[in-house]
Amino acid sequence: MTSEPANTGSRIDPYFLDTNILMYAIGRDHPYKEPCIRILELIEDEAIRVVSNVEVLQEILHRYRSLREYEIASNAFVHFKALCDEILPVDEVDLDLAFRILEGAPEIAVRDAIHAATMLNRGLERILSTDTHFDKIEGIVRIDPRSLSDQIHGGCT
Repeated sequence: MTSEPANTGSRIDPYFLDTNILMYAIGRDHPYKEPCIRILELIEDEAIRVVSNVEVLQEILHRYRSLREYEIASNAFVHFKALCDEILPVDEVDLDLAFRILEGAPEIAVRDAIHAATMLNRGLERILSTDTHFDKIEGIVRIDPRSLSDQIHGGCT
């Protein structure tokens, strides 16, 4: 796994996959549950490509292990990792950019700033996420799972 930009010639850049897509898909009933399940199905069917970073995997483990849901933590970790074309590292340059993002937008969560910095430093623009804080970060285009799922299932890509 490298930290090179995900664009490989004529291939379309992948989406960055945020933690909440998997968490809504495997969680309780919620308006985002079905759209997130459809997104995961699209990824599994290779209709869309995704990458993520090590911090997202840490979030998954932290969340479910803190709830003592060890089997869910393990299954979610393995499944999420298998969905991704690549798991990006978080480097010092990512932390520096995350810090600058946070200084300019204190309402952004630290983890979200780290995800955005990881993306920006690798030339990625699109994130699959329910988190509207990403809408406030210049250079990041948040794709709501409901809209992407509707576009692809409606035949409009």
